[in-house]
Amino acid sequence: MQLRKMMLVLSALGAVSGLMAGCGDDETSASGCNTNDDCAGTEICHPTAGVCVTTCESGSDCPDTAKTCAALGGTGSNANTKICQCSTDVLCNGGTGSTSTDLVCSDLDNVCVPKCGSDTDCSVGRVCNTGTGQCEEDDTTGKTCSGTAQSTCSYGEFCSSSTCTAAPVAPSTCENFSSNRPSWNVTSSNGPVIYQVTRVRYETNSSYCAQGAGADDAFIVSVRAYRTDTDWPATRNGLAGFFYVTTAASQTDVFGKGLLVPGTGYNRSTTNLRDAEFQVYLCRPTGSQAIQVGFYFTNGNPVCQNITR
Repeated sequence: MQLRKMMLVLSALGAVSGLMAGCGDDETSASGCNTNDDCAGTEICHPTAGVCVTTCESGSDCPDTAKTCAALGGTGSNANTKICQCSTDVLCNGGTGSTSTDLVCSDLDNVCVPKCGSDTDCSVGRVCNTGTGQCEEDDTTGKTCSGTAQSTCSYGEFCSSSTCTAAPVAPSTCENFSSNRPSWNVTSSNGPVIYQVTRVRYETNSSYCAQGAGADDAFIVSVRAYRTDTDWPATRNGLAGFFYVTTAASQTDVFGKGLLVPGTGYNRSTTNLRDAEFQVYLCRPTGSQAIQVGFYFTNGNPVCQNITR
């Protein structure tokens, strides 16, 4: 009898312990991410907030911290995907009964994110309001400039149609950077900034490629980039740290493998020695119609671009 009573007591204590553990599971959090693979099965990585967000069909699919179910928006492949969106900082932190103040409801993205403490906590083109913990649009973007490349714009921006514009950055959905994505931030990085990737031409039976090996055609791609630490070297012999990344996320050293177009593949600006163009040849099977390319310089921004024939 005494043994049975003891077992009942232990069972009851175990049940209470389980309830207490369950309460701990309700704590609010915002998991950081770079790609959808970093998130759970019912989540995607928010392309600008950099946190995992729950997908939904209606508000009933959403947690109490973010009960609005609405389309993500934007221009990415997940633009029409519905996600759970927040409305107040209080709800992000668990409601009025919670003492947590670690999260805010992003004014720009409408999802719960950790409070920022400095600009390094924010994504490209945003700065931290340390008073509110909100990442806000950088008001220097959009100012007037002249010429090309960086001009008078901030690092991470370039002069486009006389306006300072954020340099392109590969979205989290870009296959090329599904793994080994380079870390880049406008406030802590200092590498060359790629500001333009365009098609130059498509060459059938290109002399650059291995003839008769099923890779006779070549996409010629122009990559324009500026640097802020020093001038680009006078010749291609001084170049280093430029990488081409495939959709399988494998990368190749452009300079080391000799992928610059012979003779004309490196063009340093005559008026701005920190601005340069790189023409890269990429061999593909004969008749290829399109290619998705990824490029980055060491400590620079990763860029993803579709190039069509």
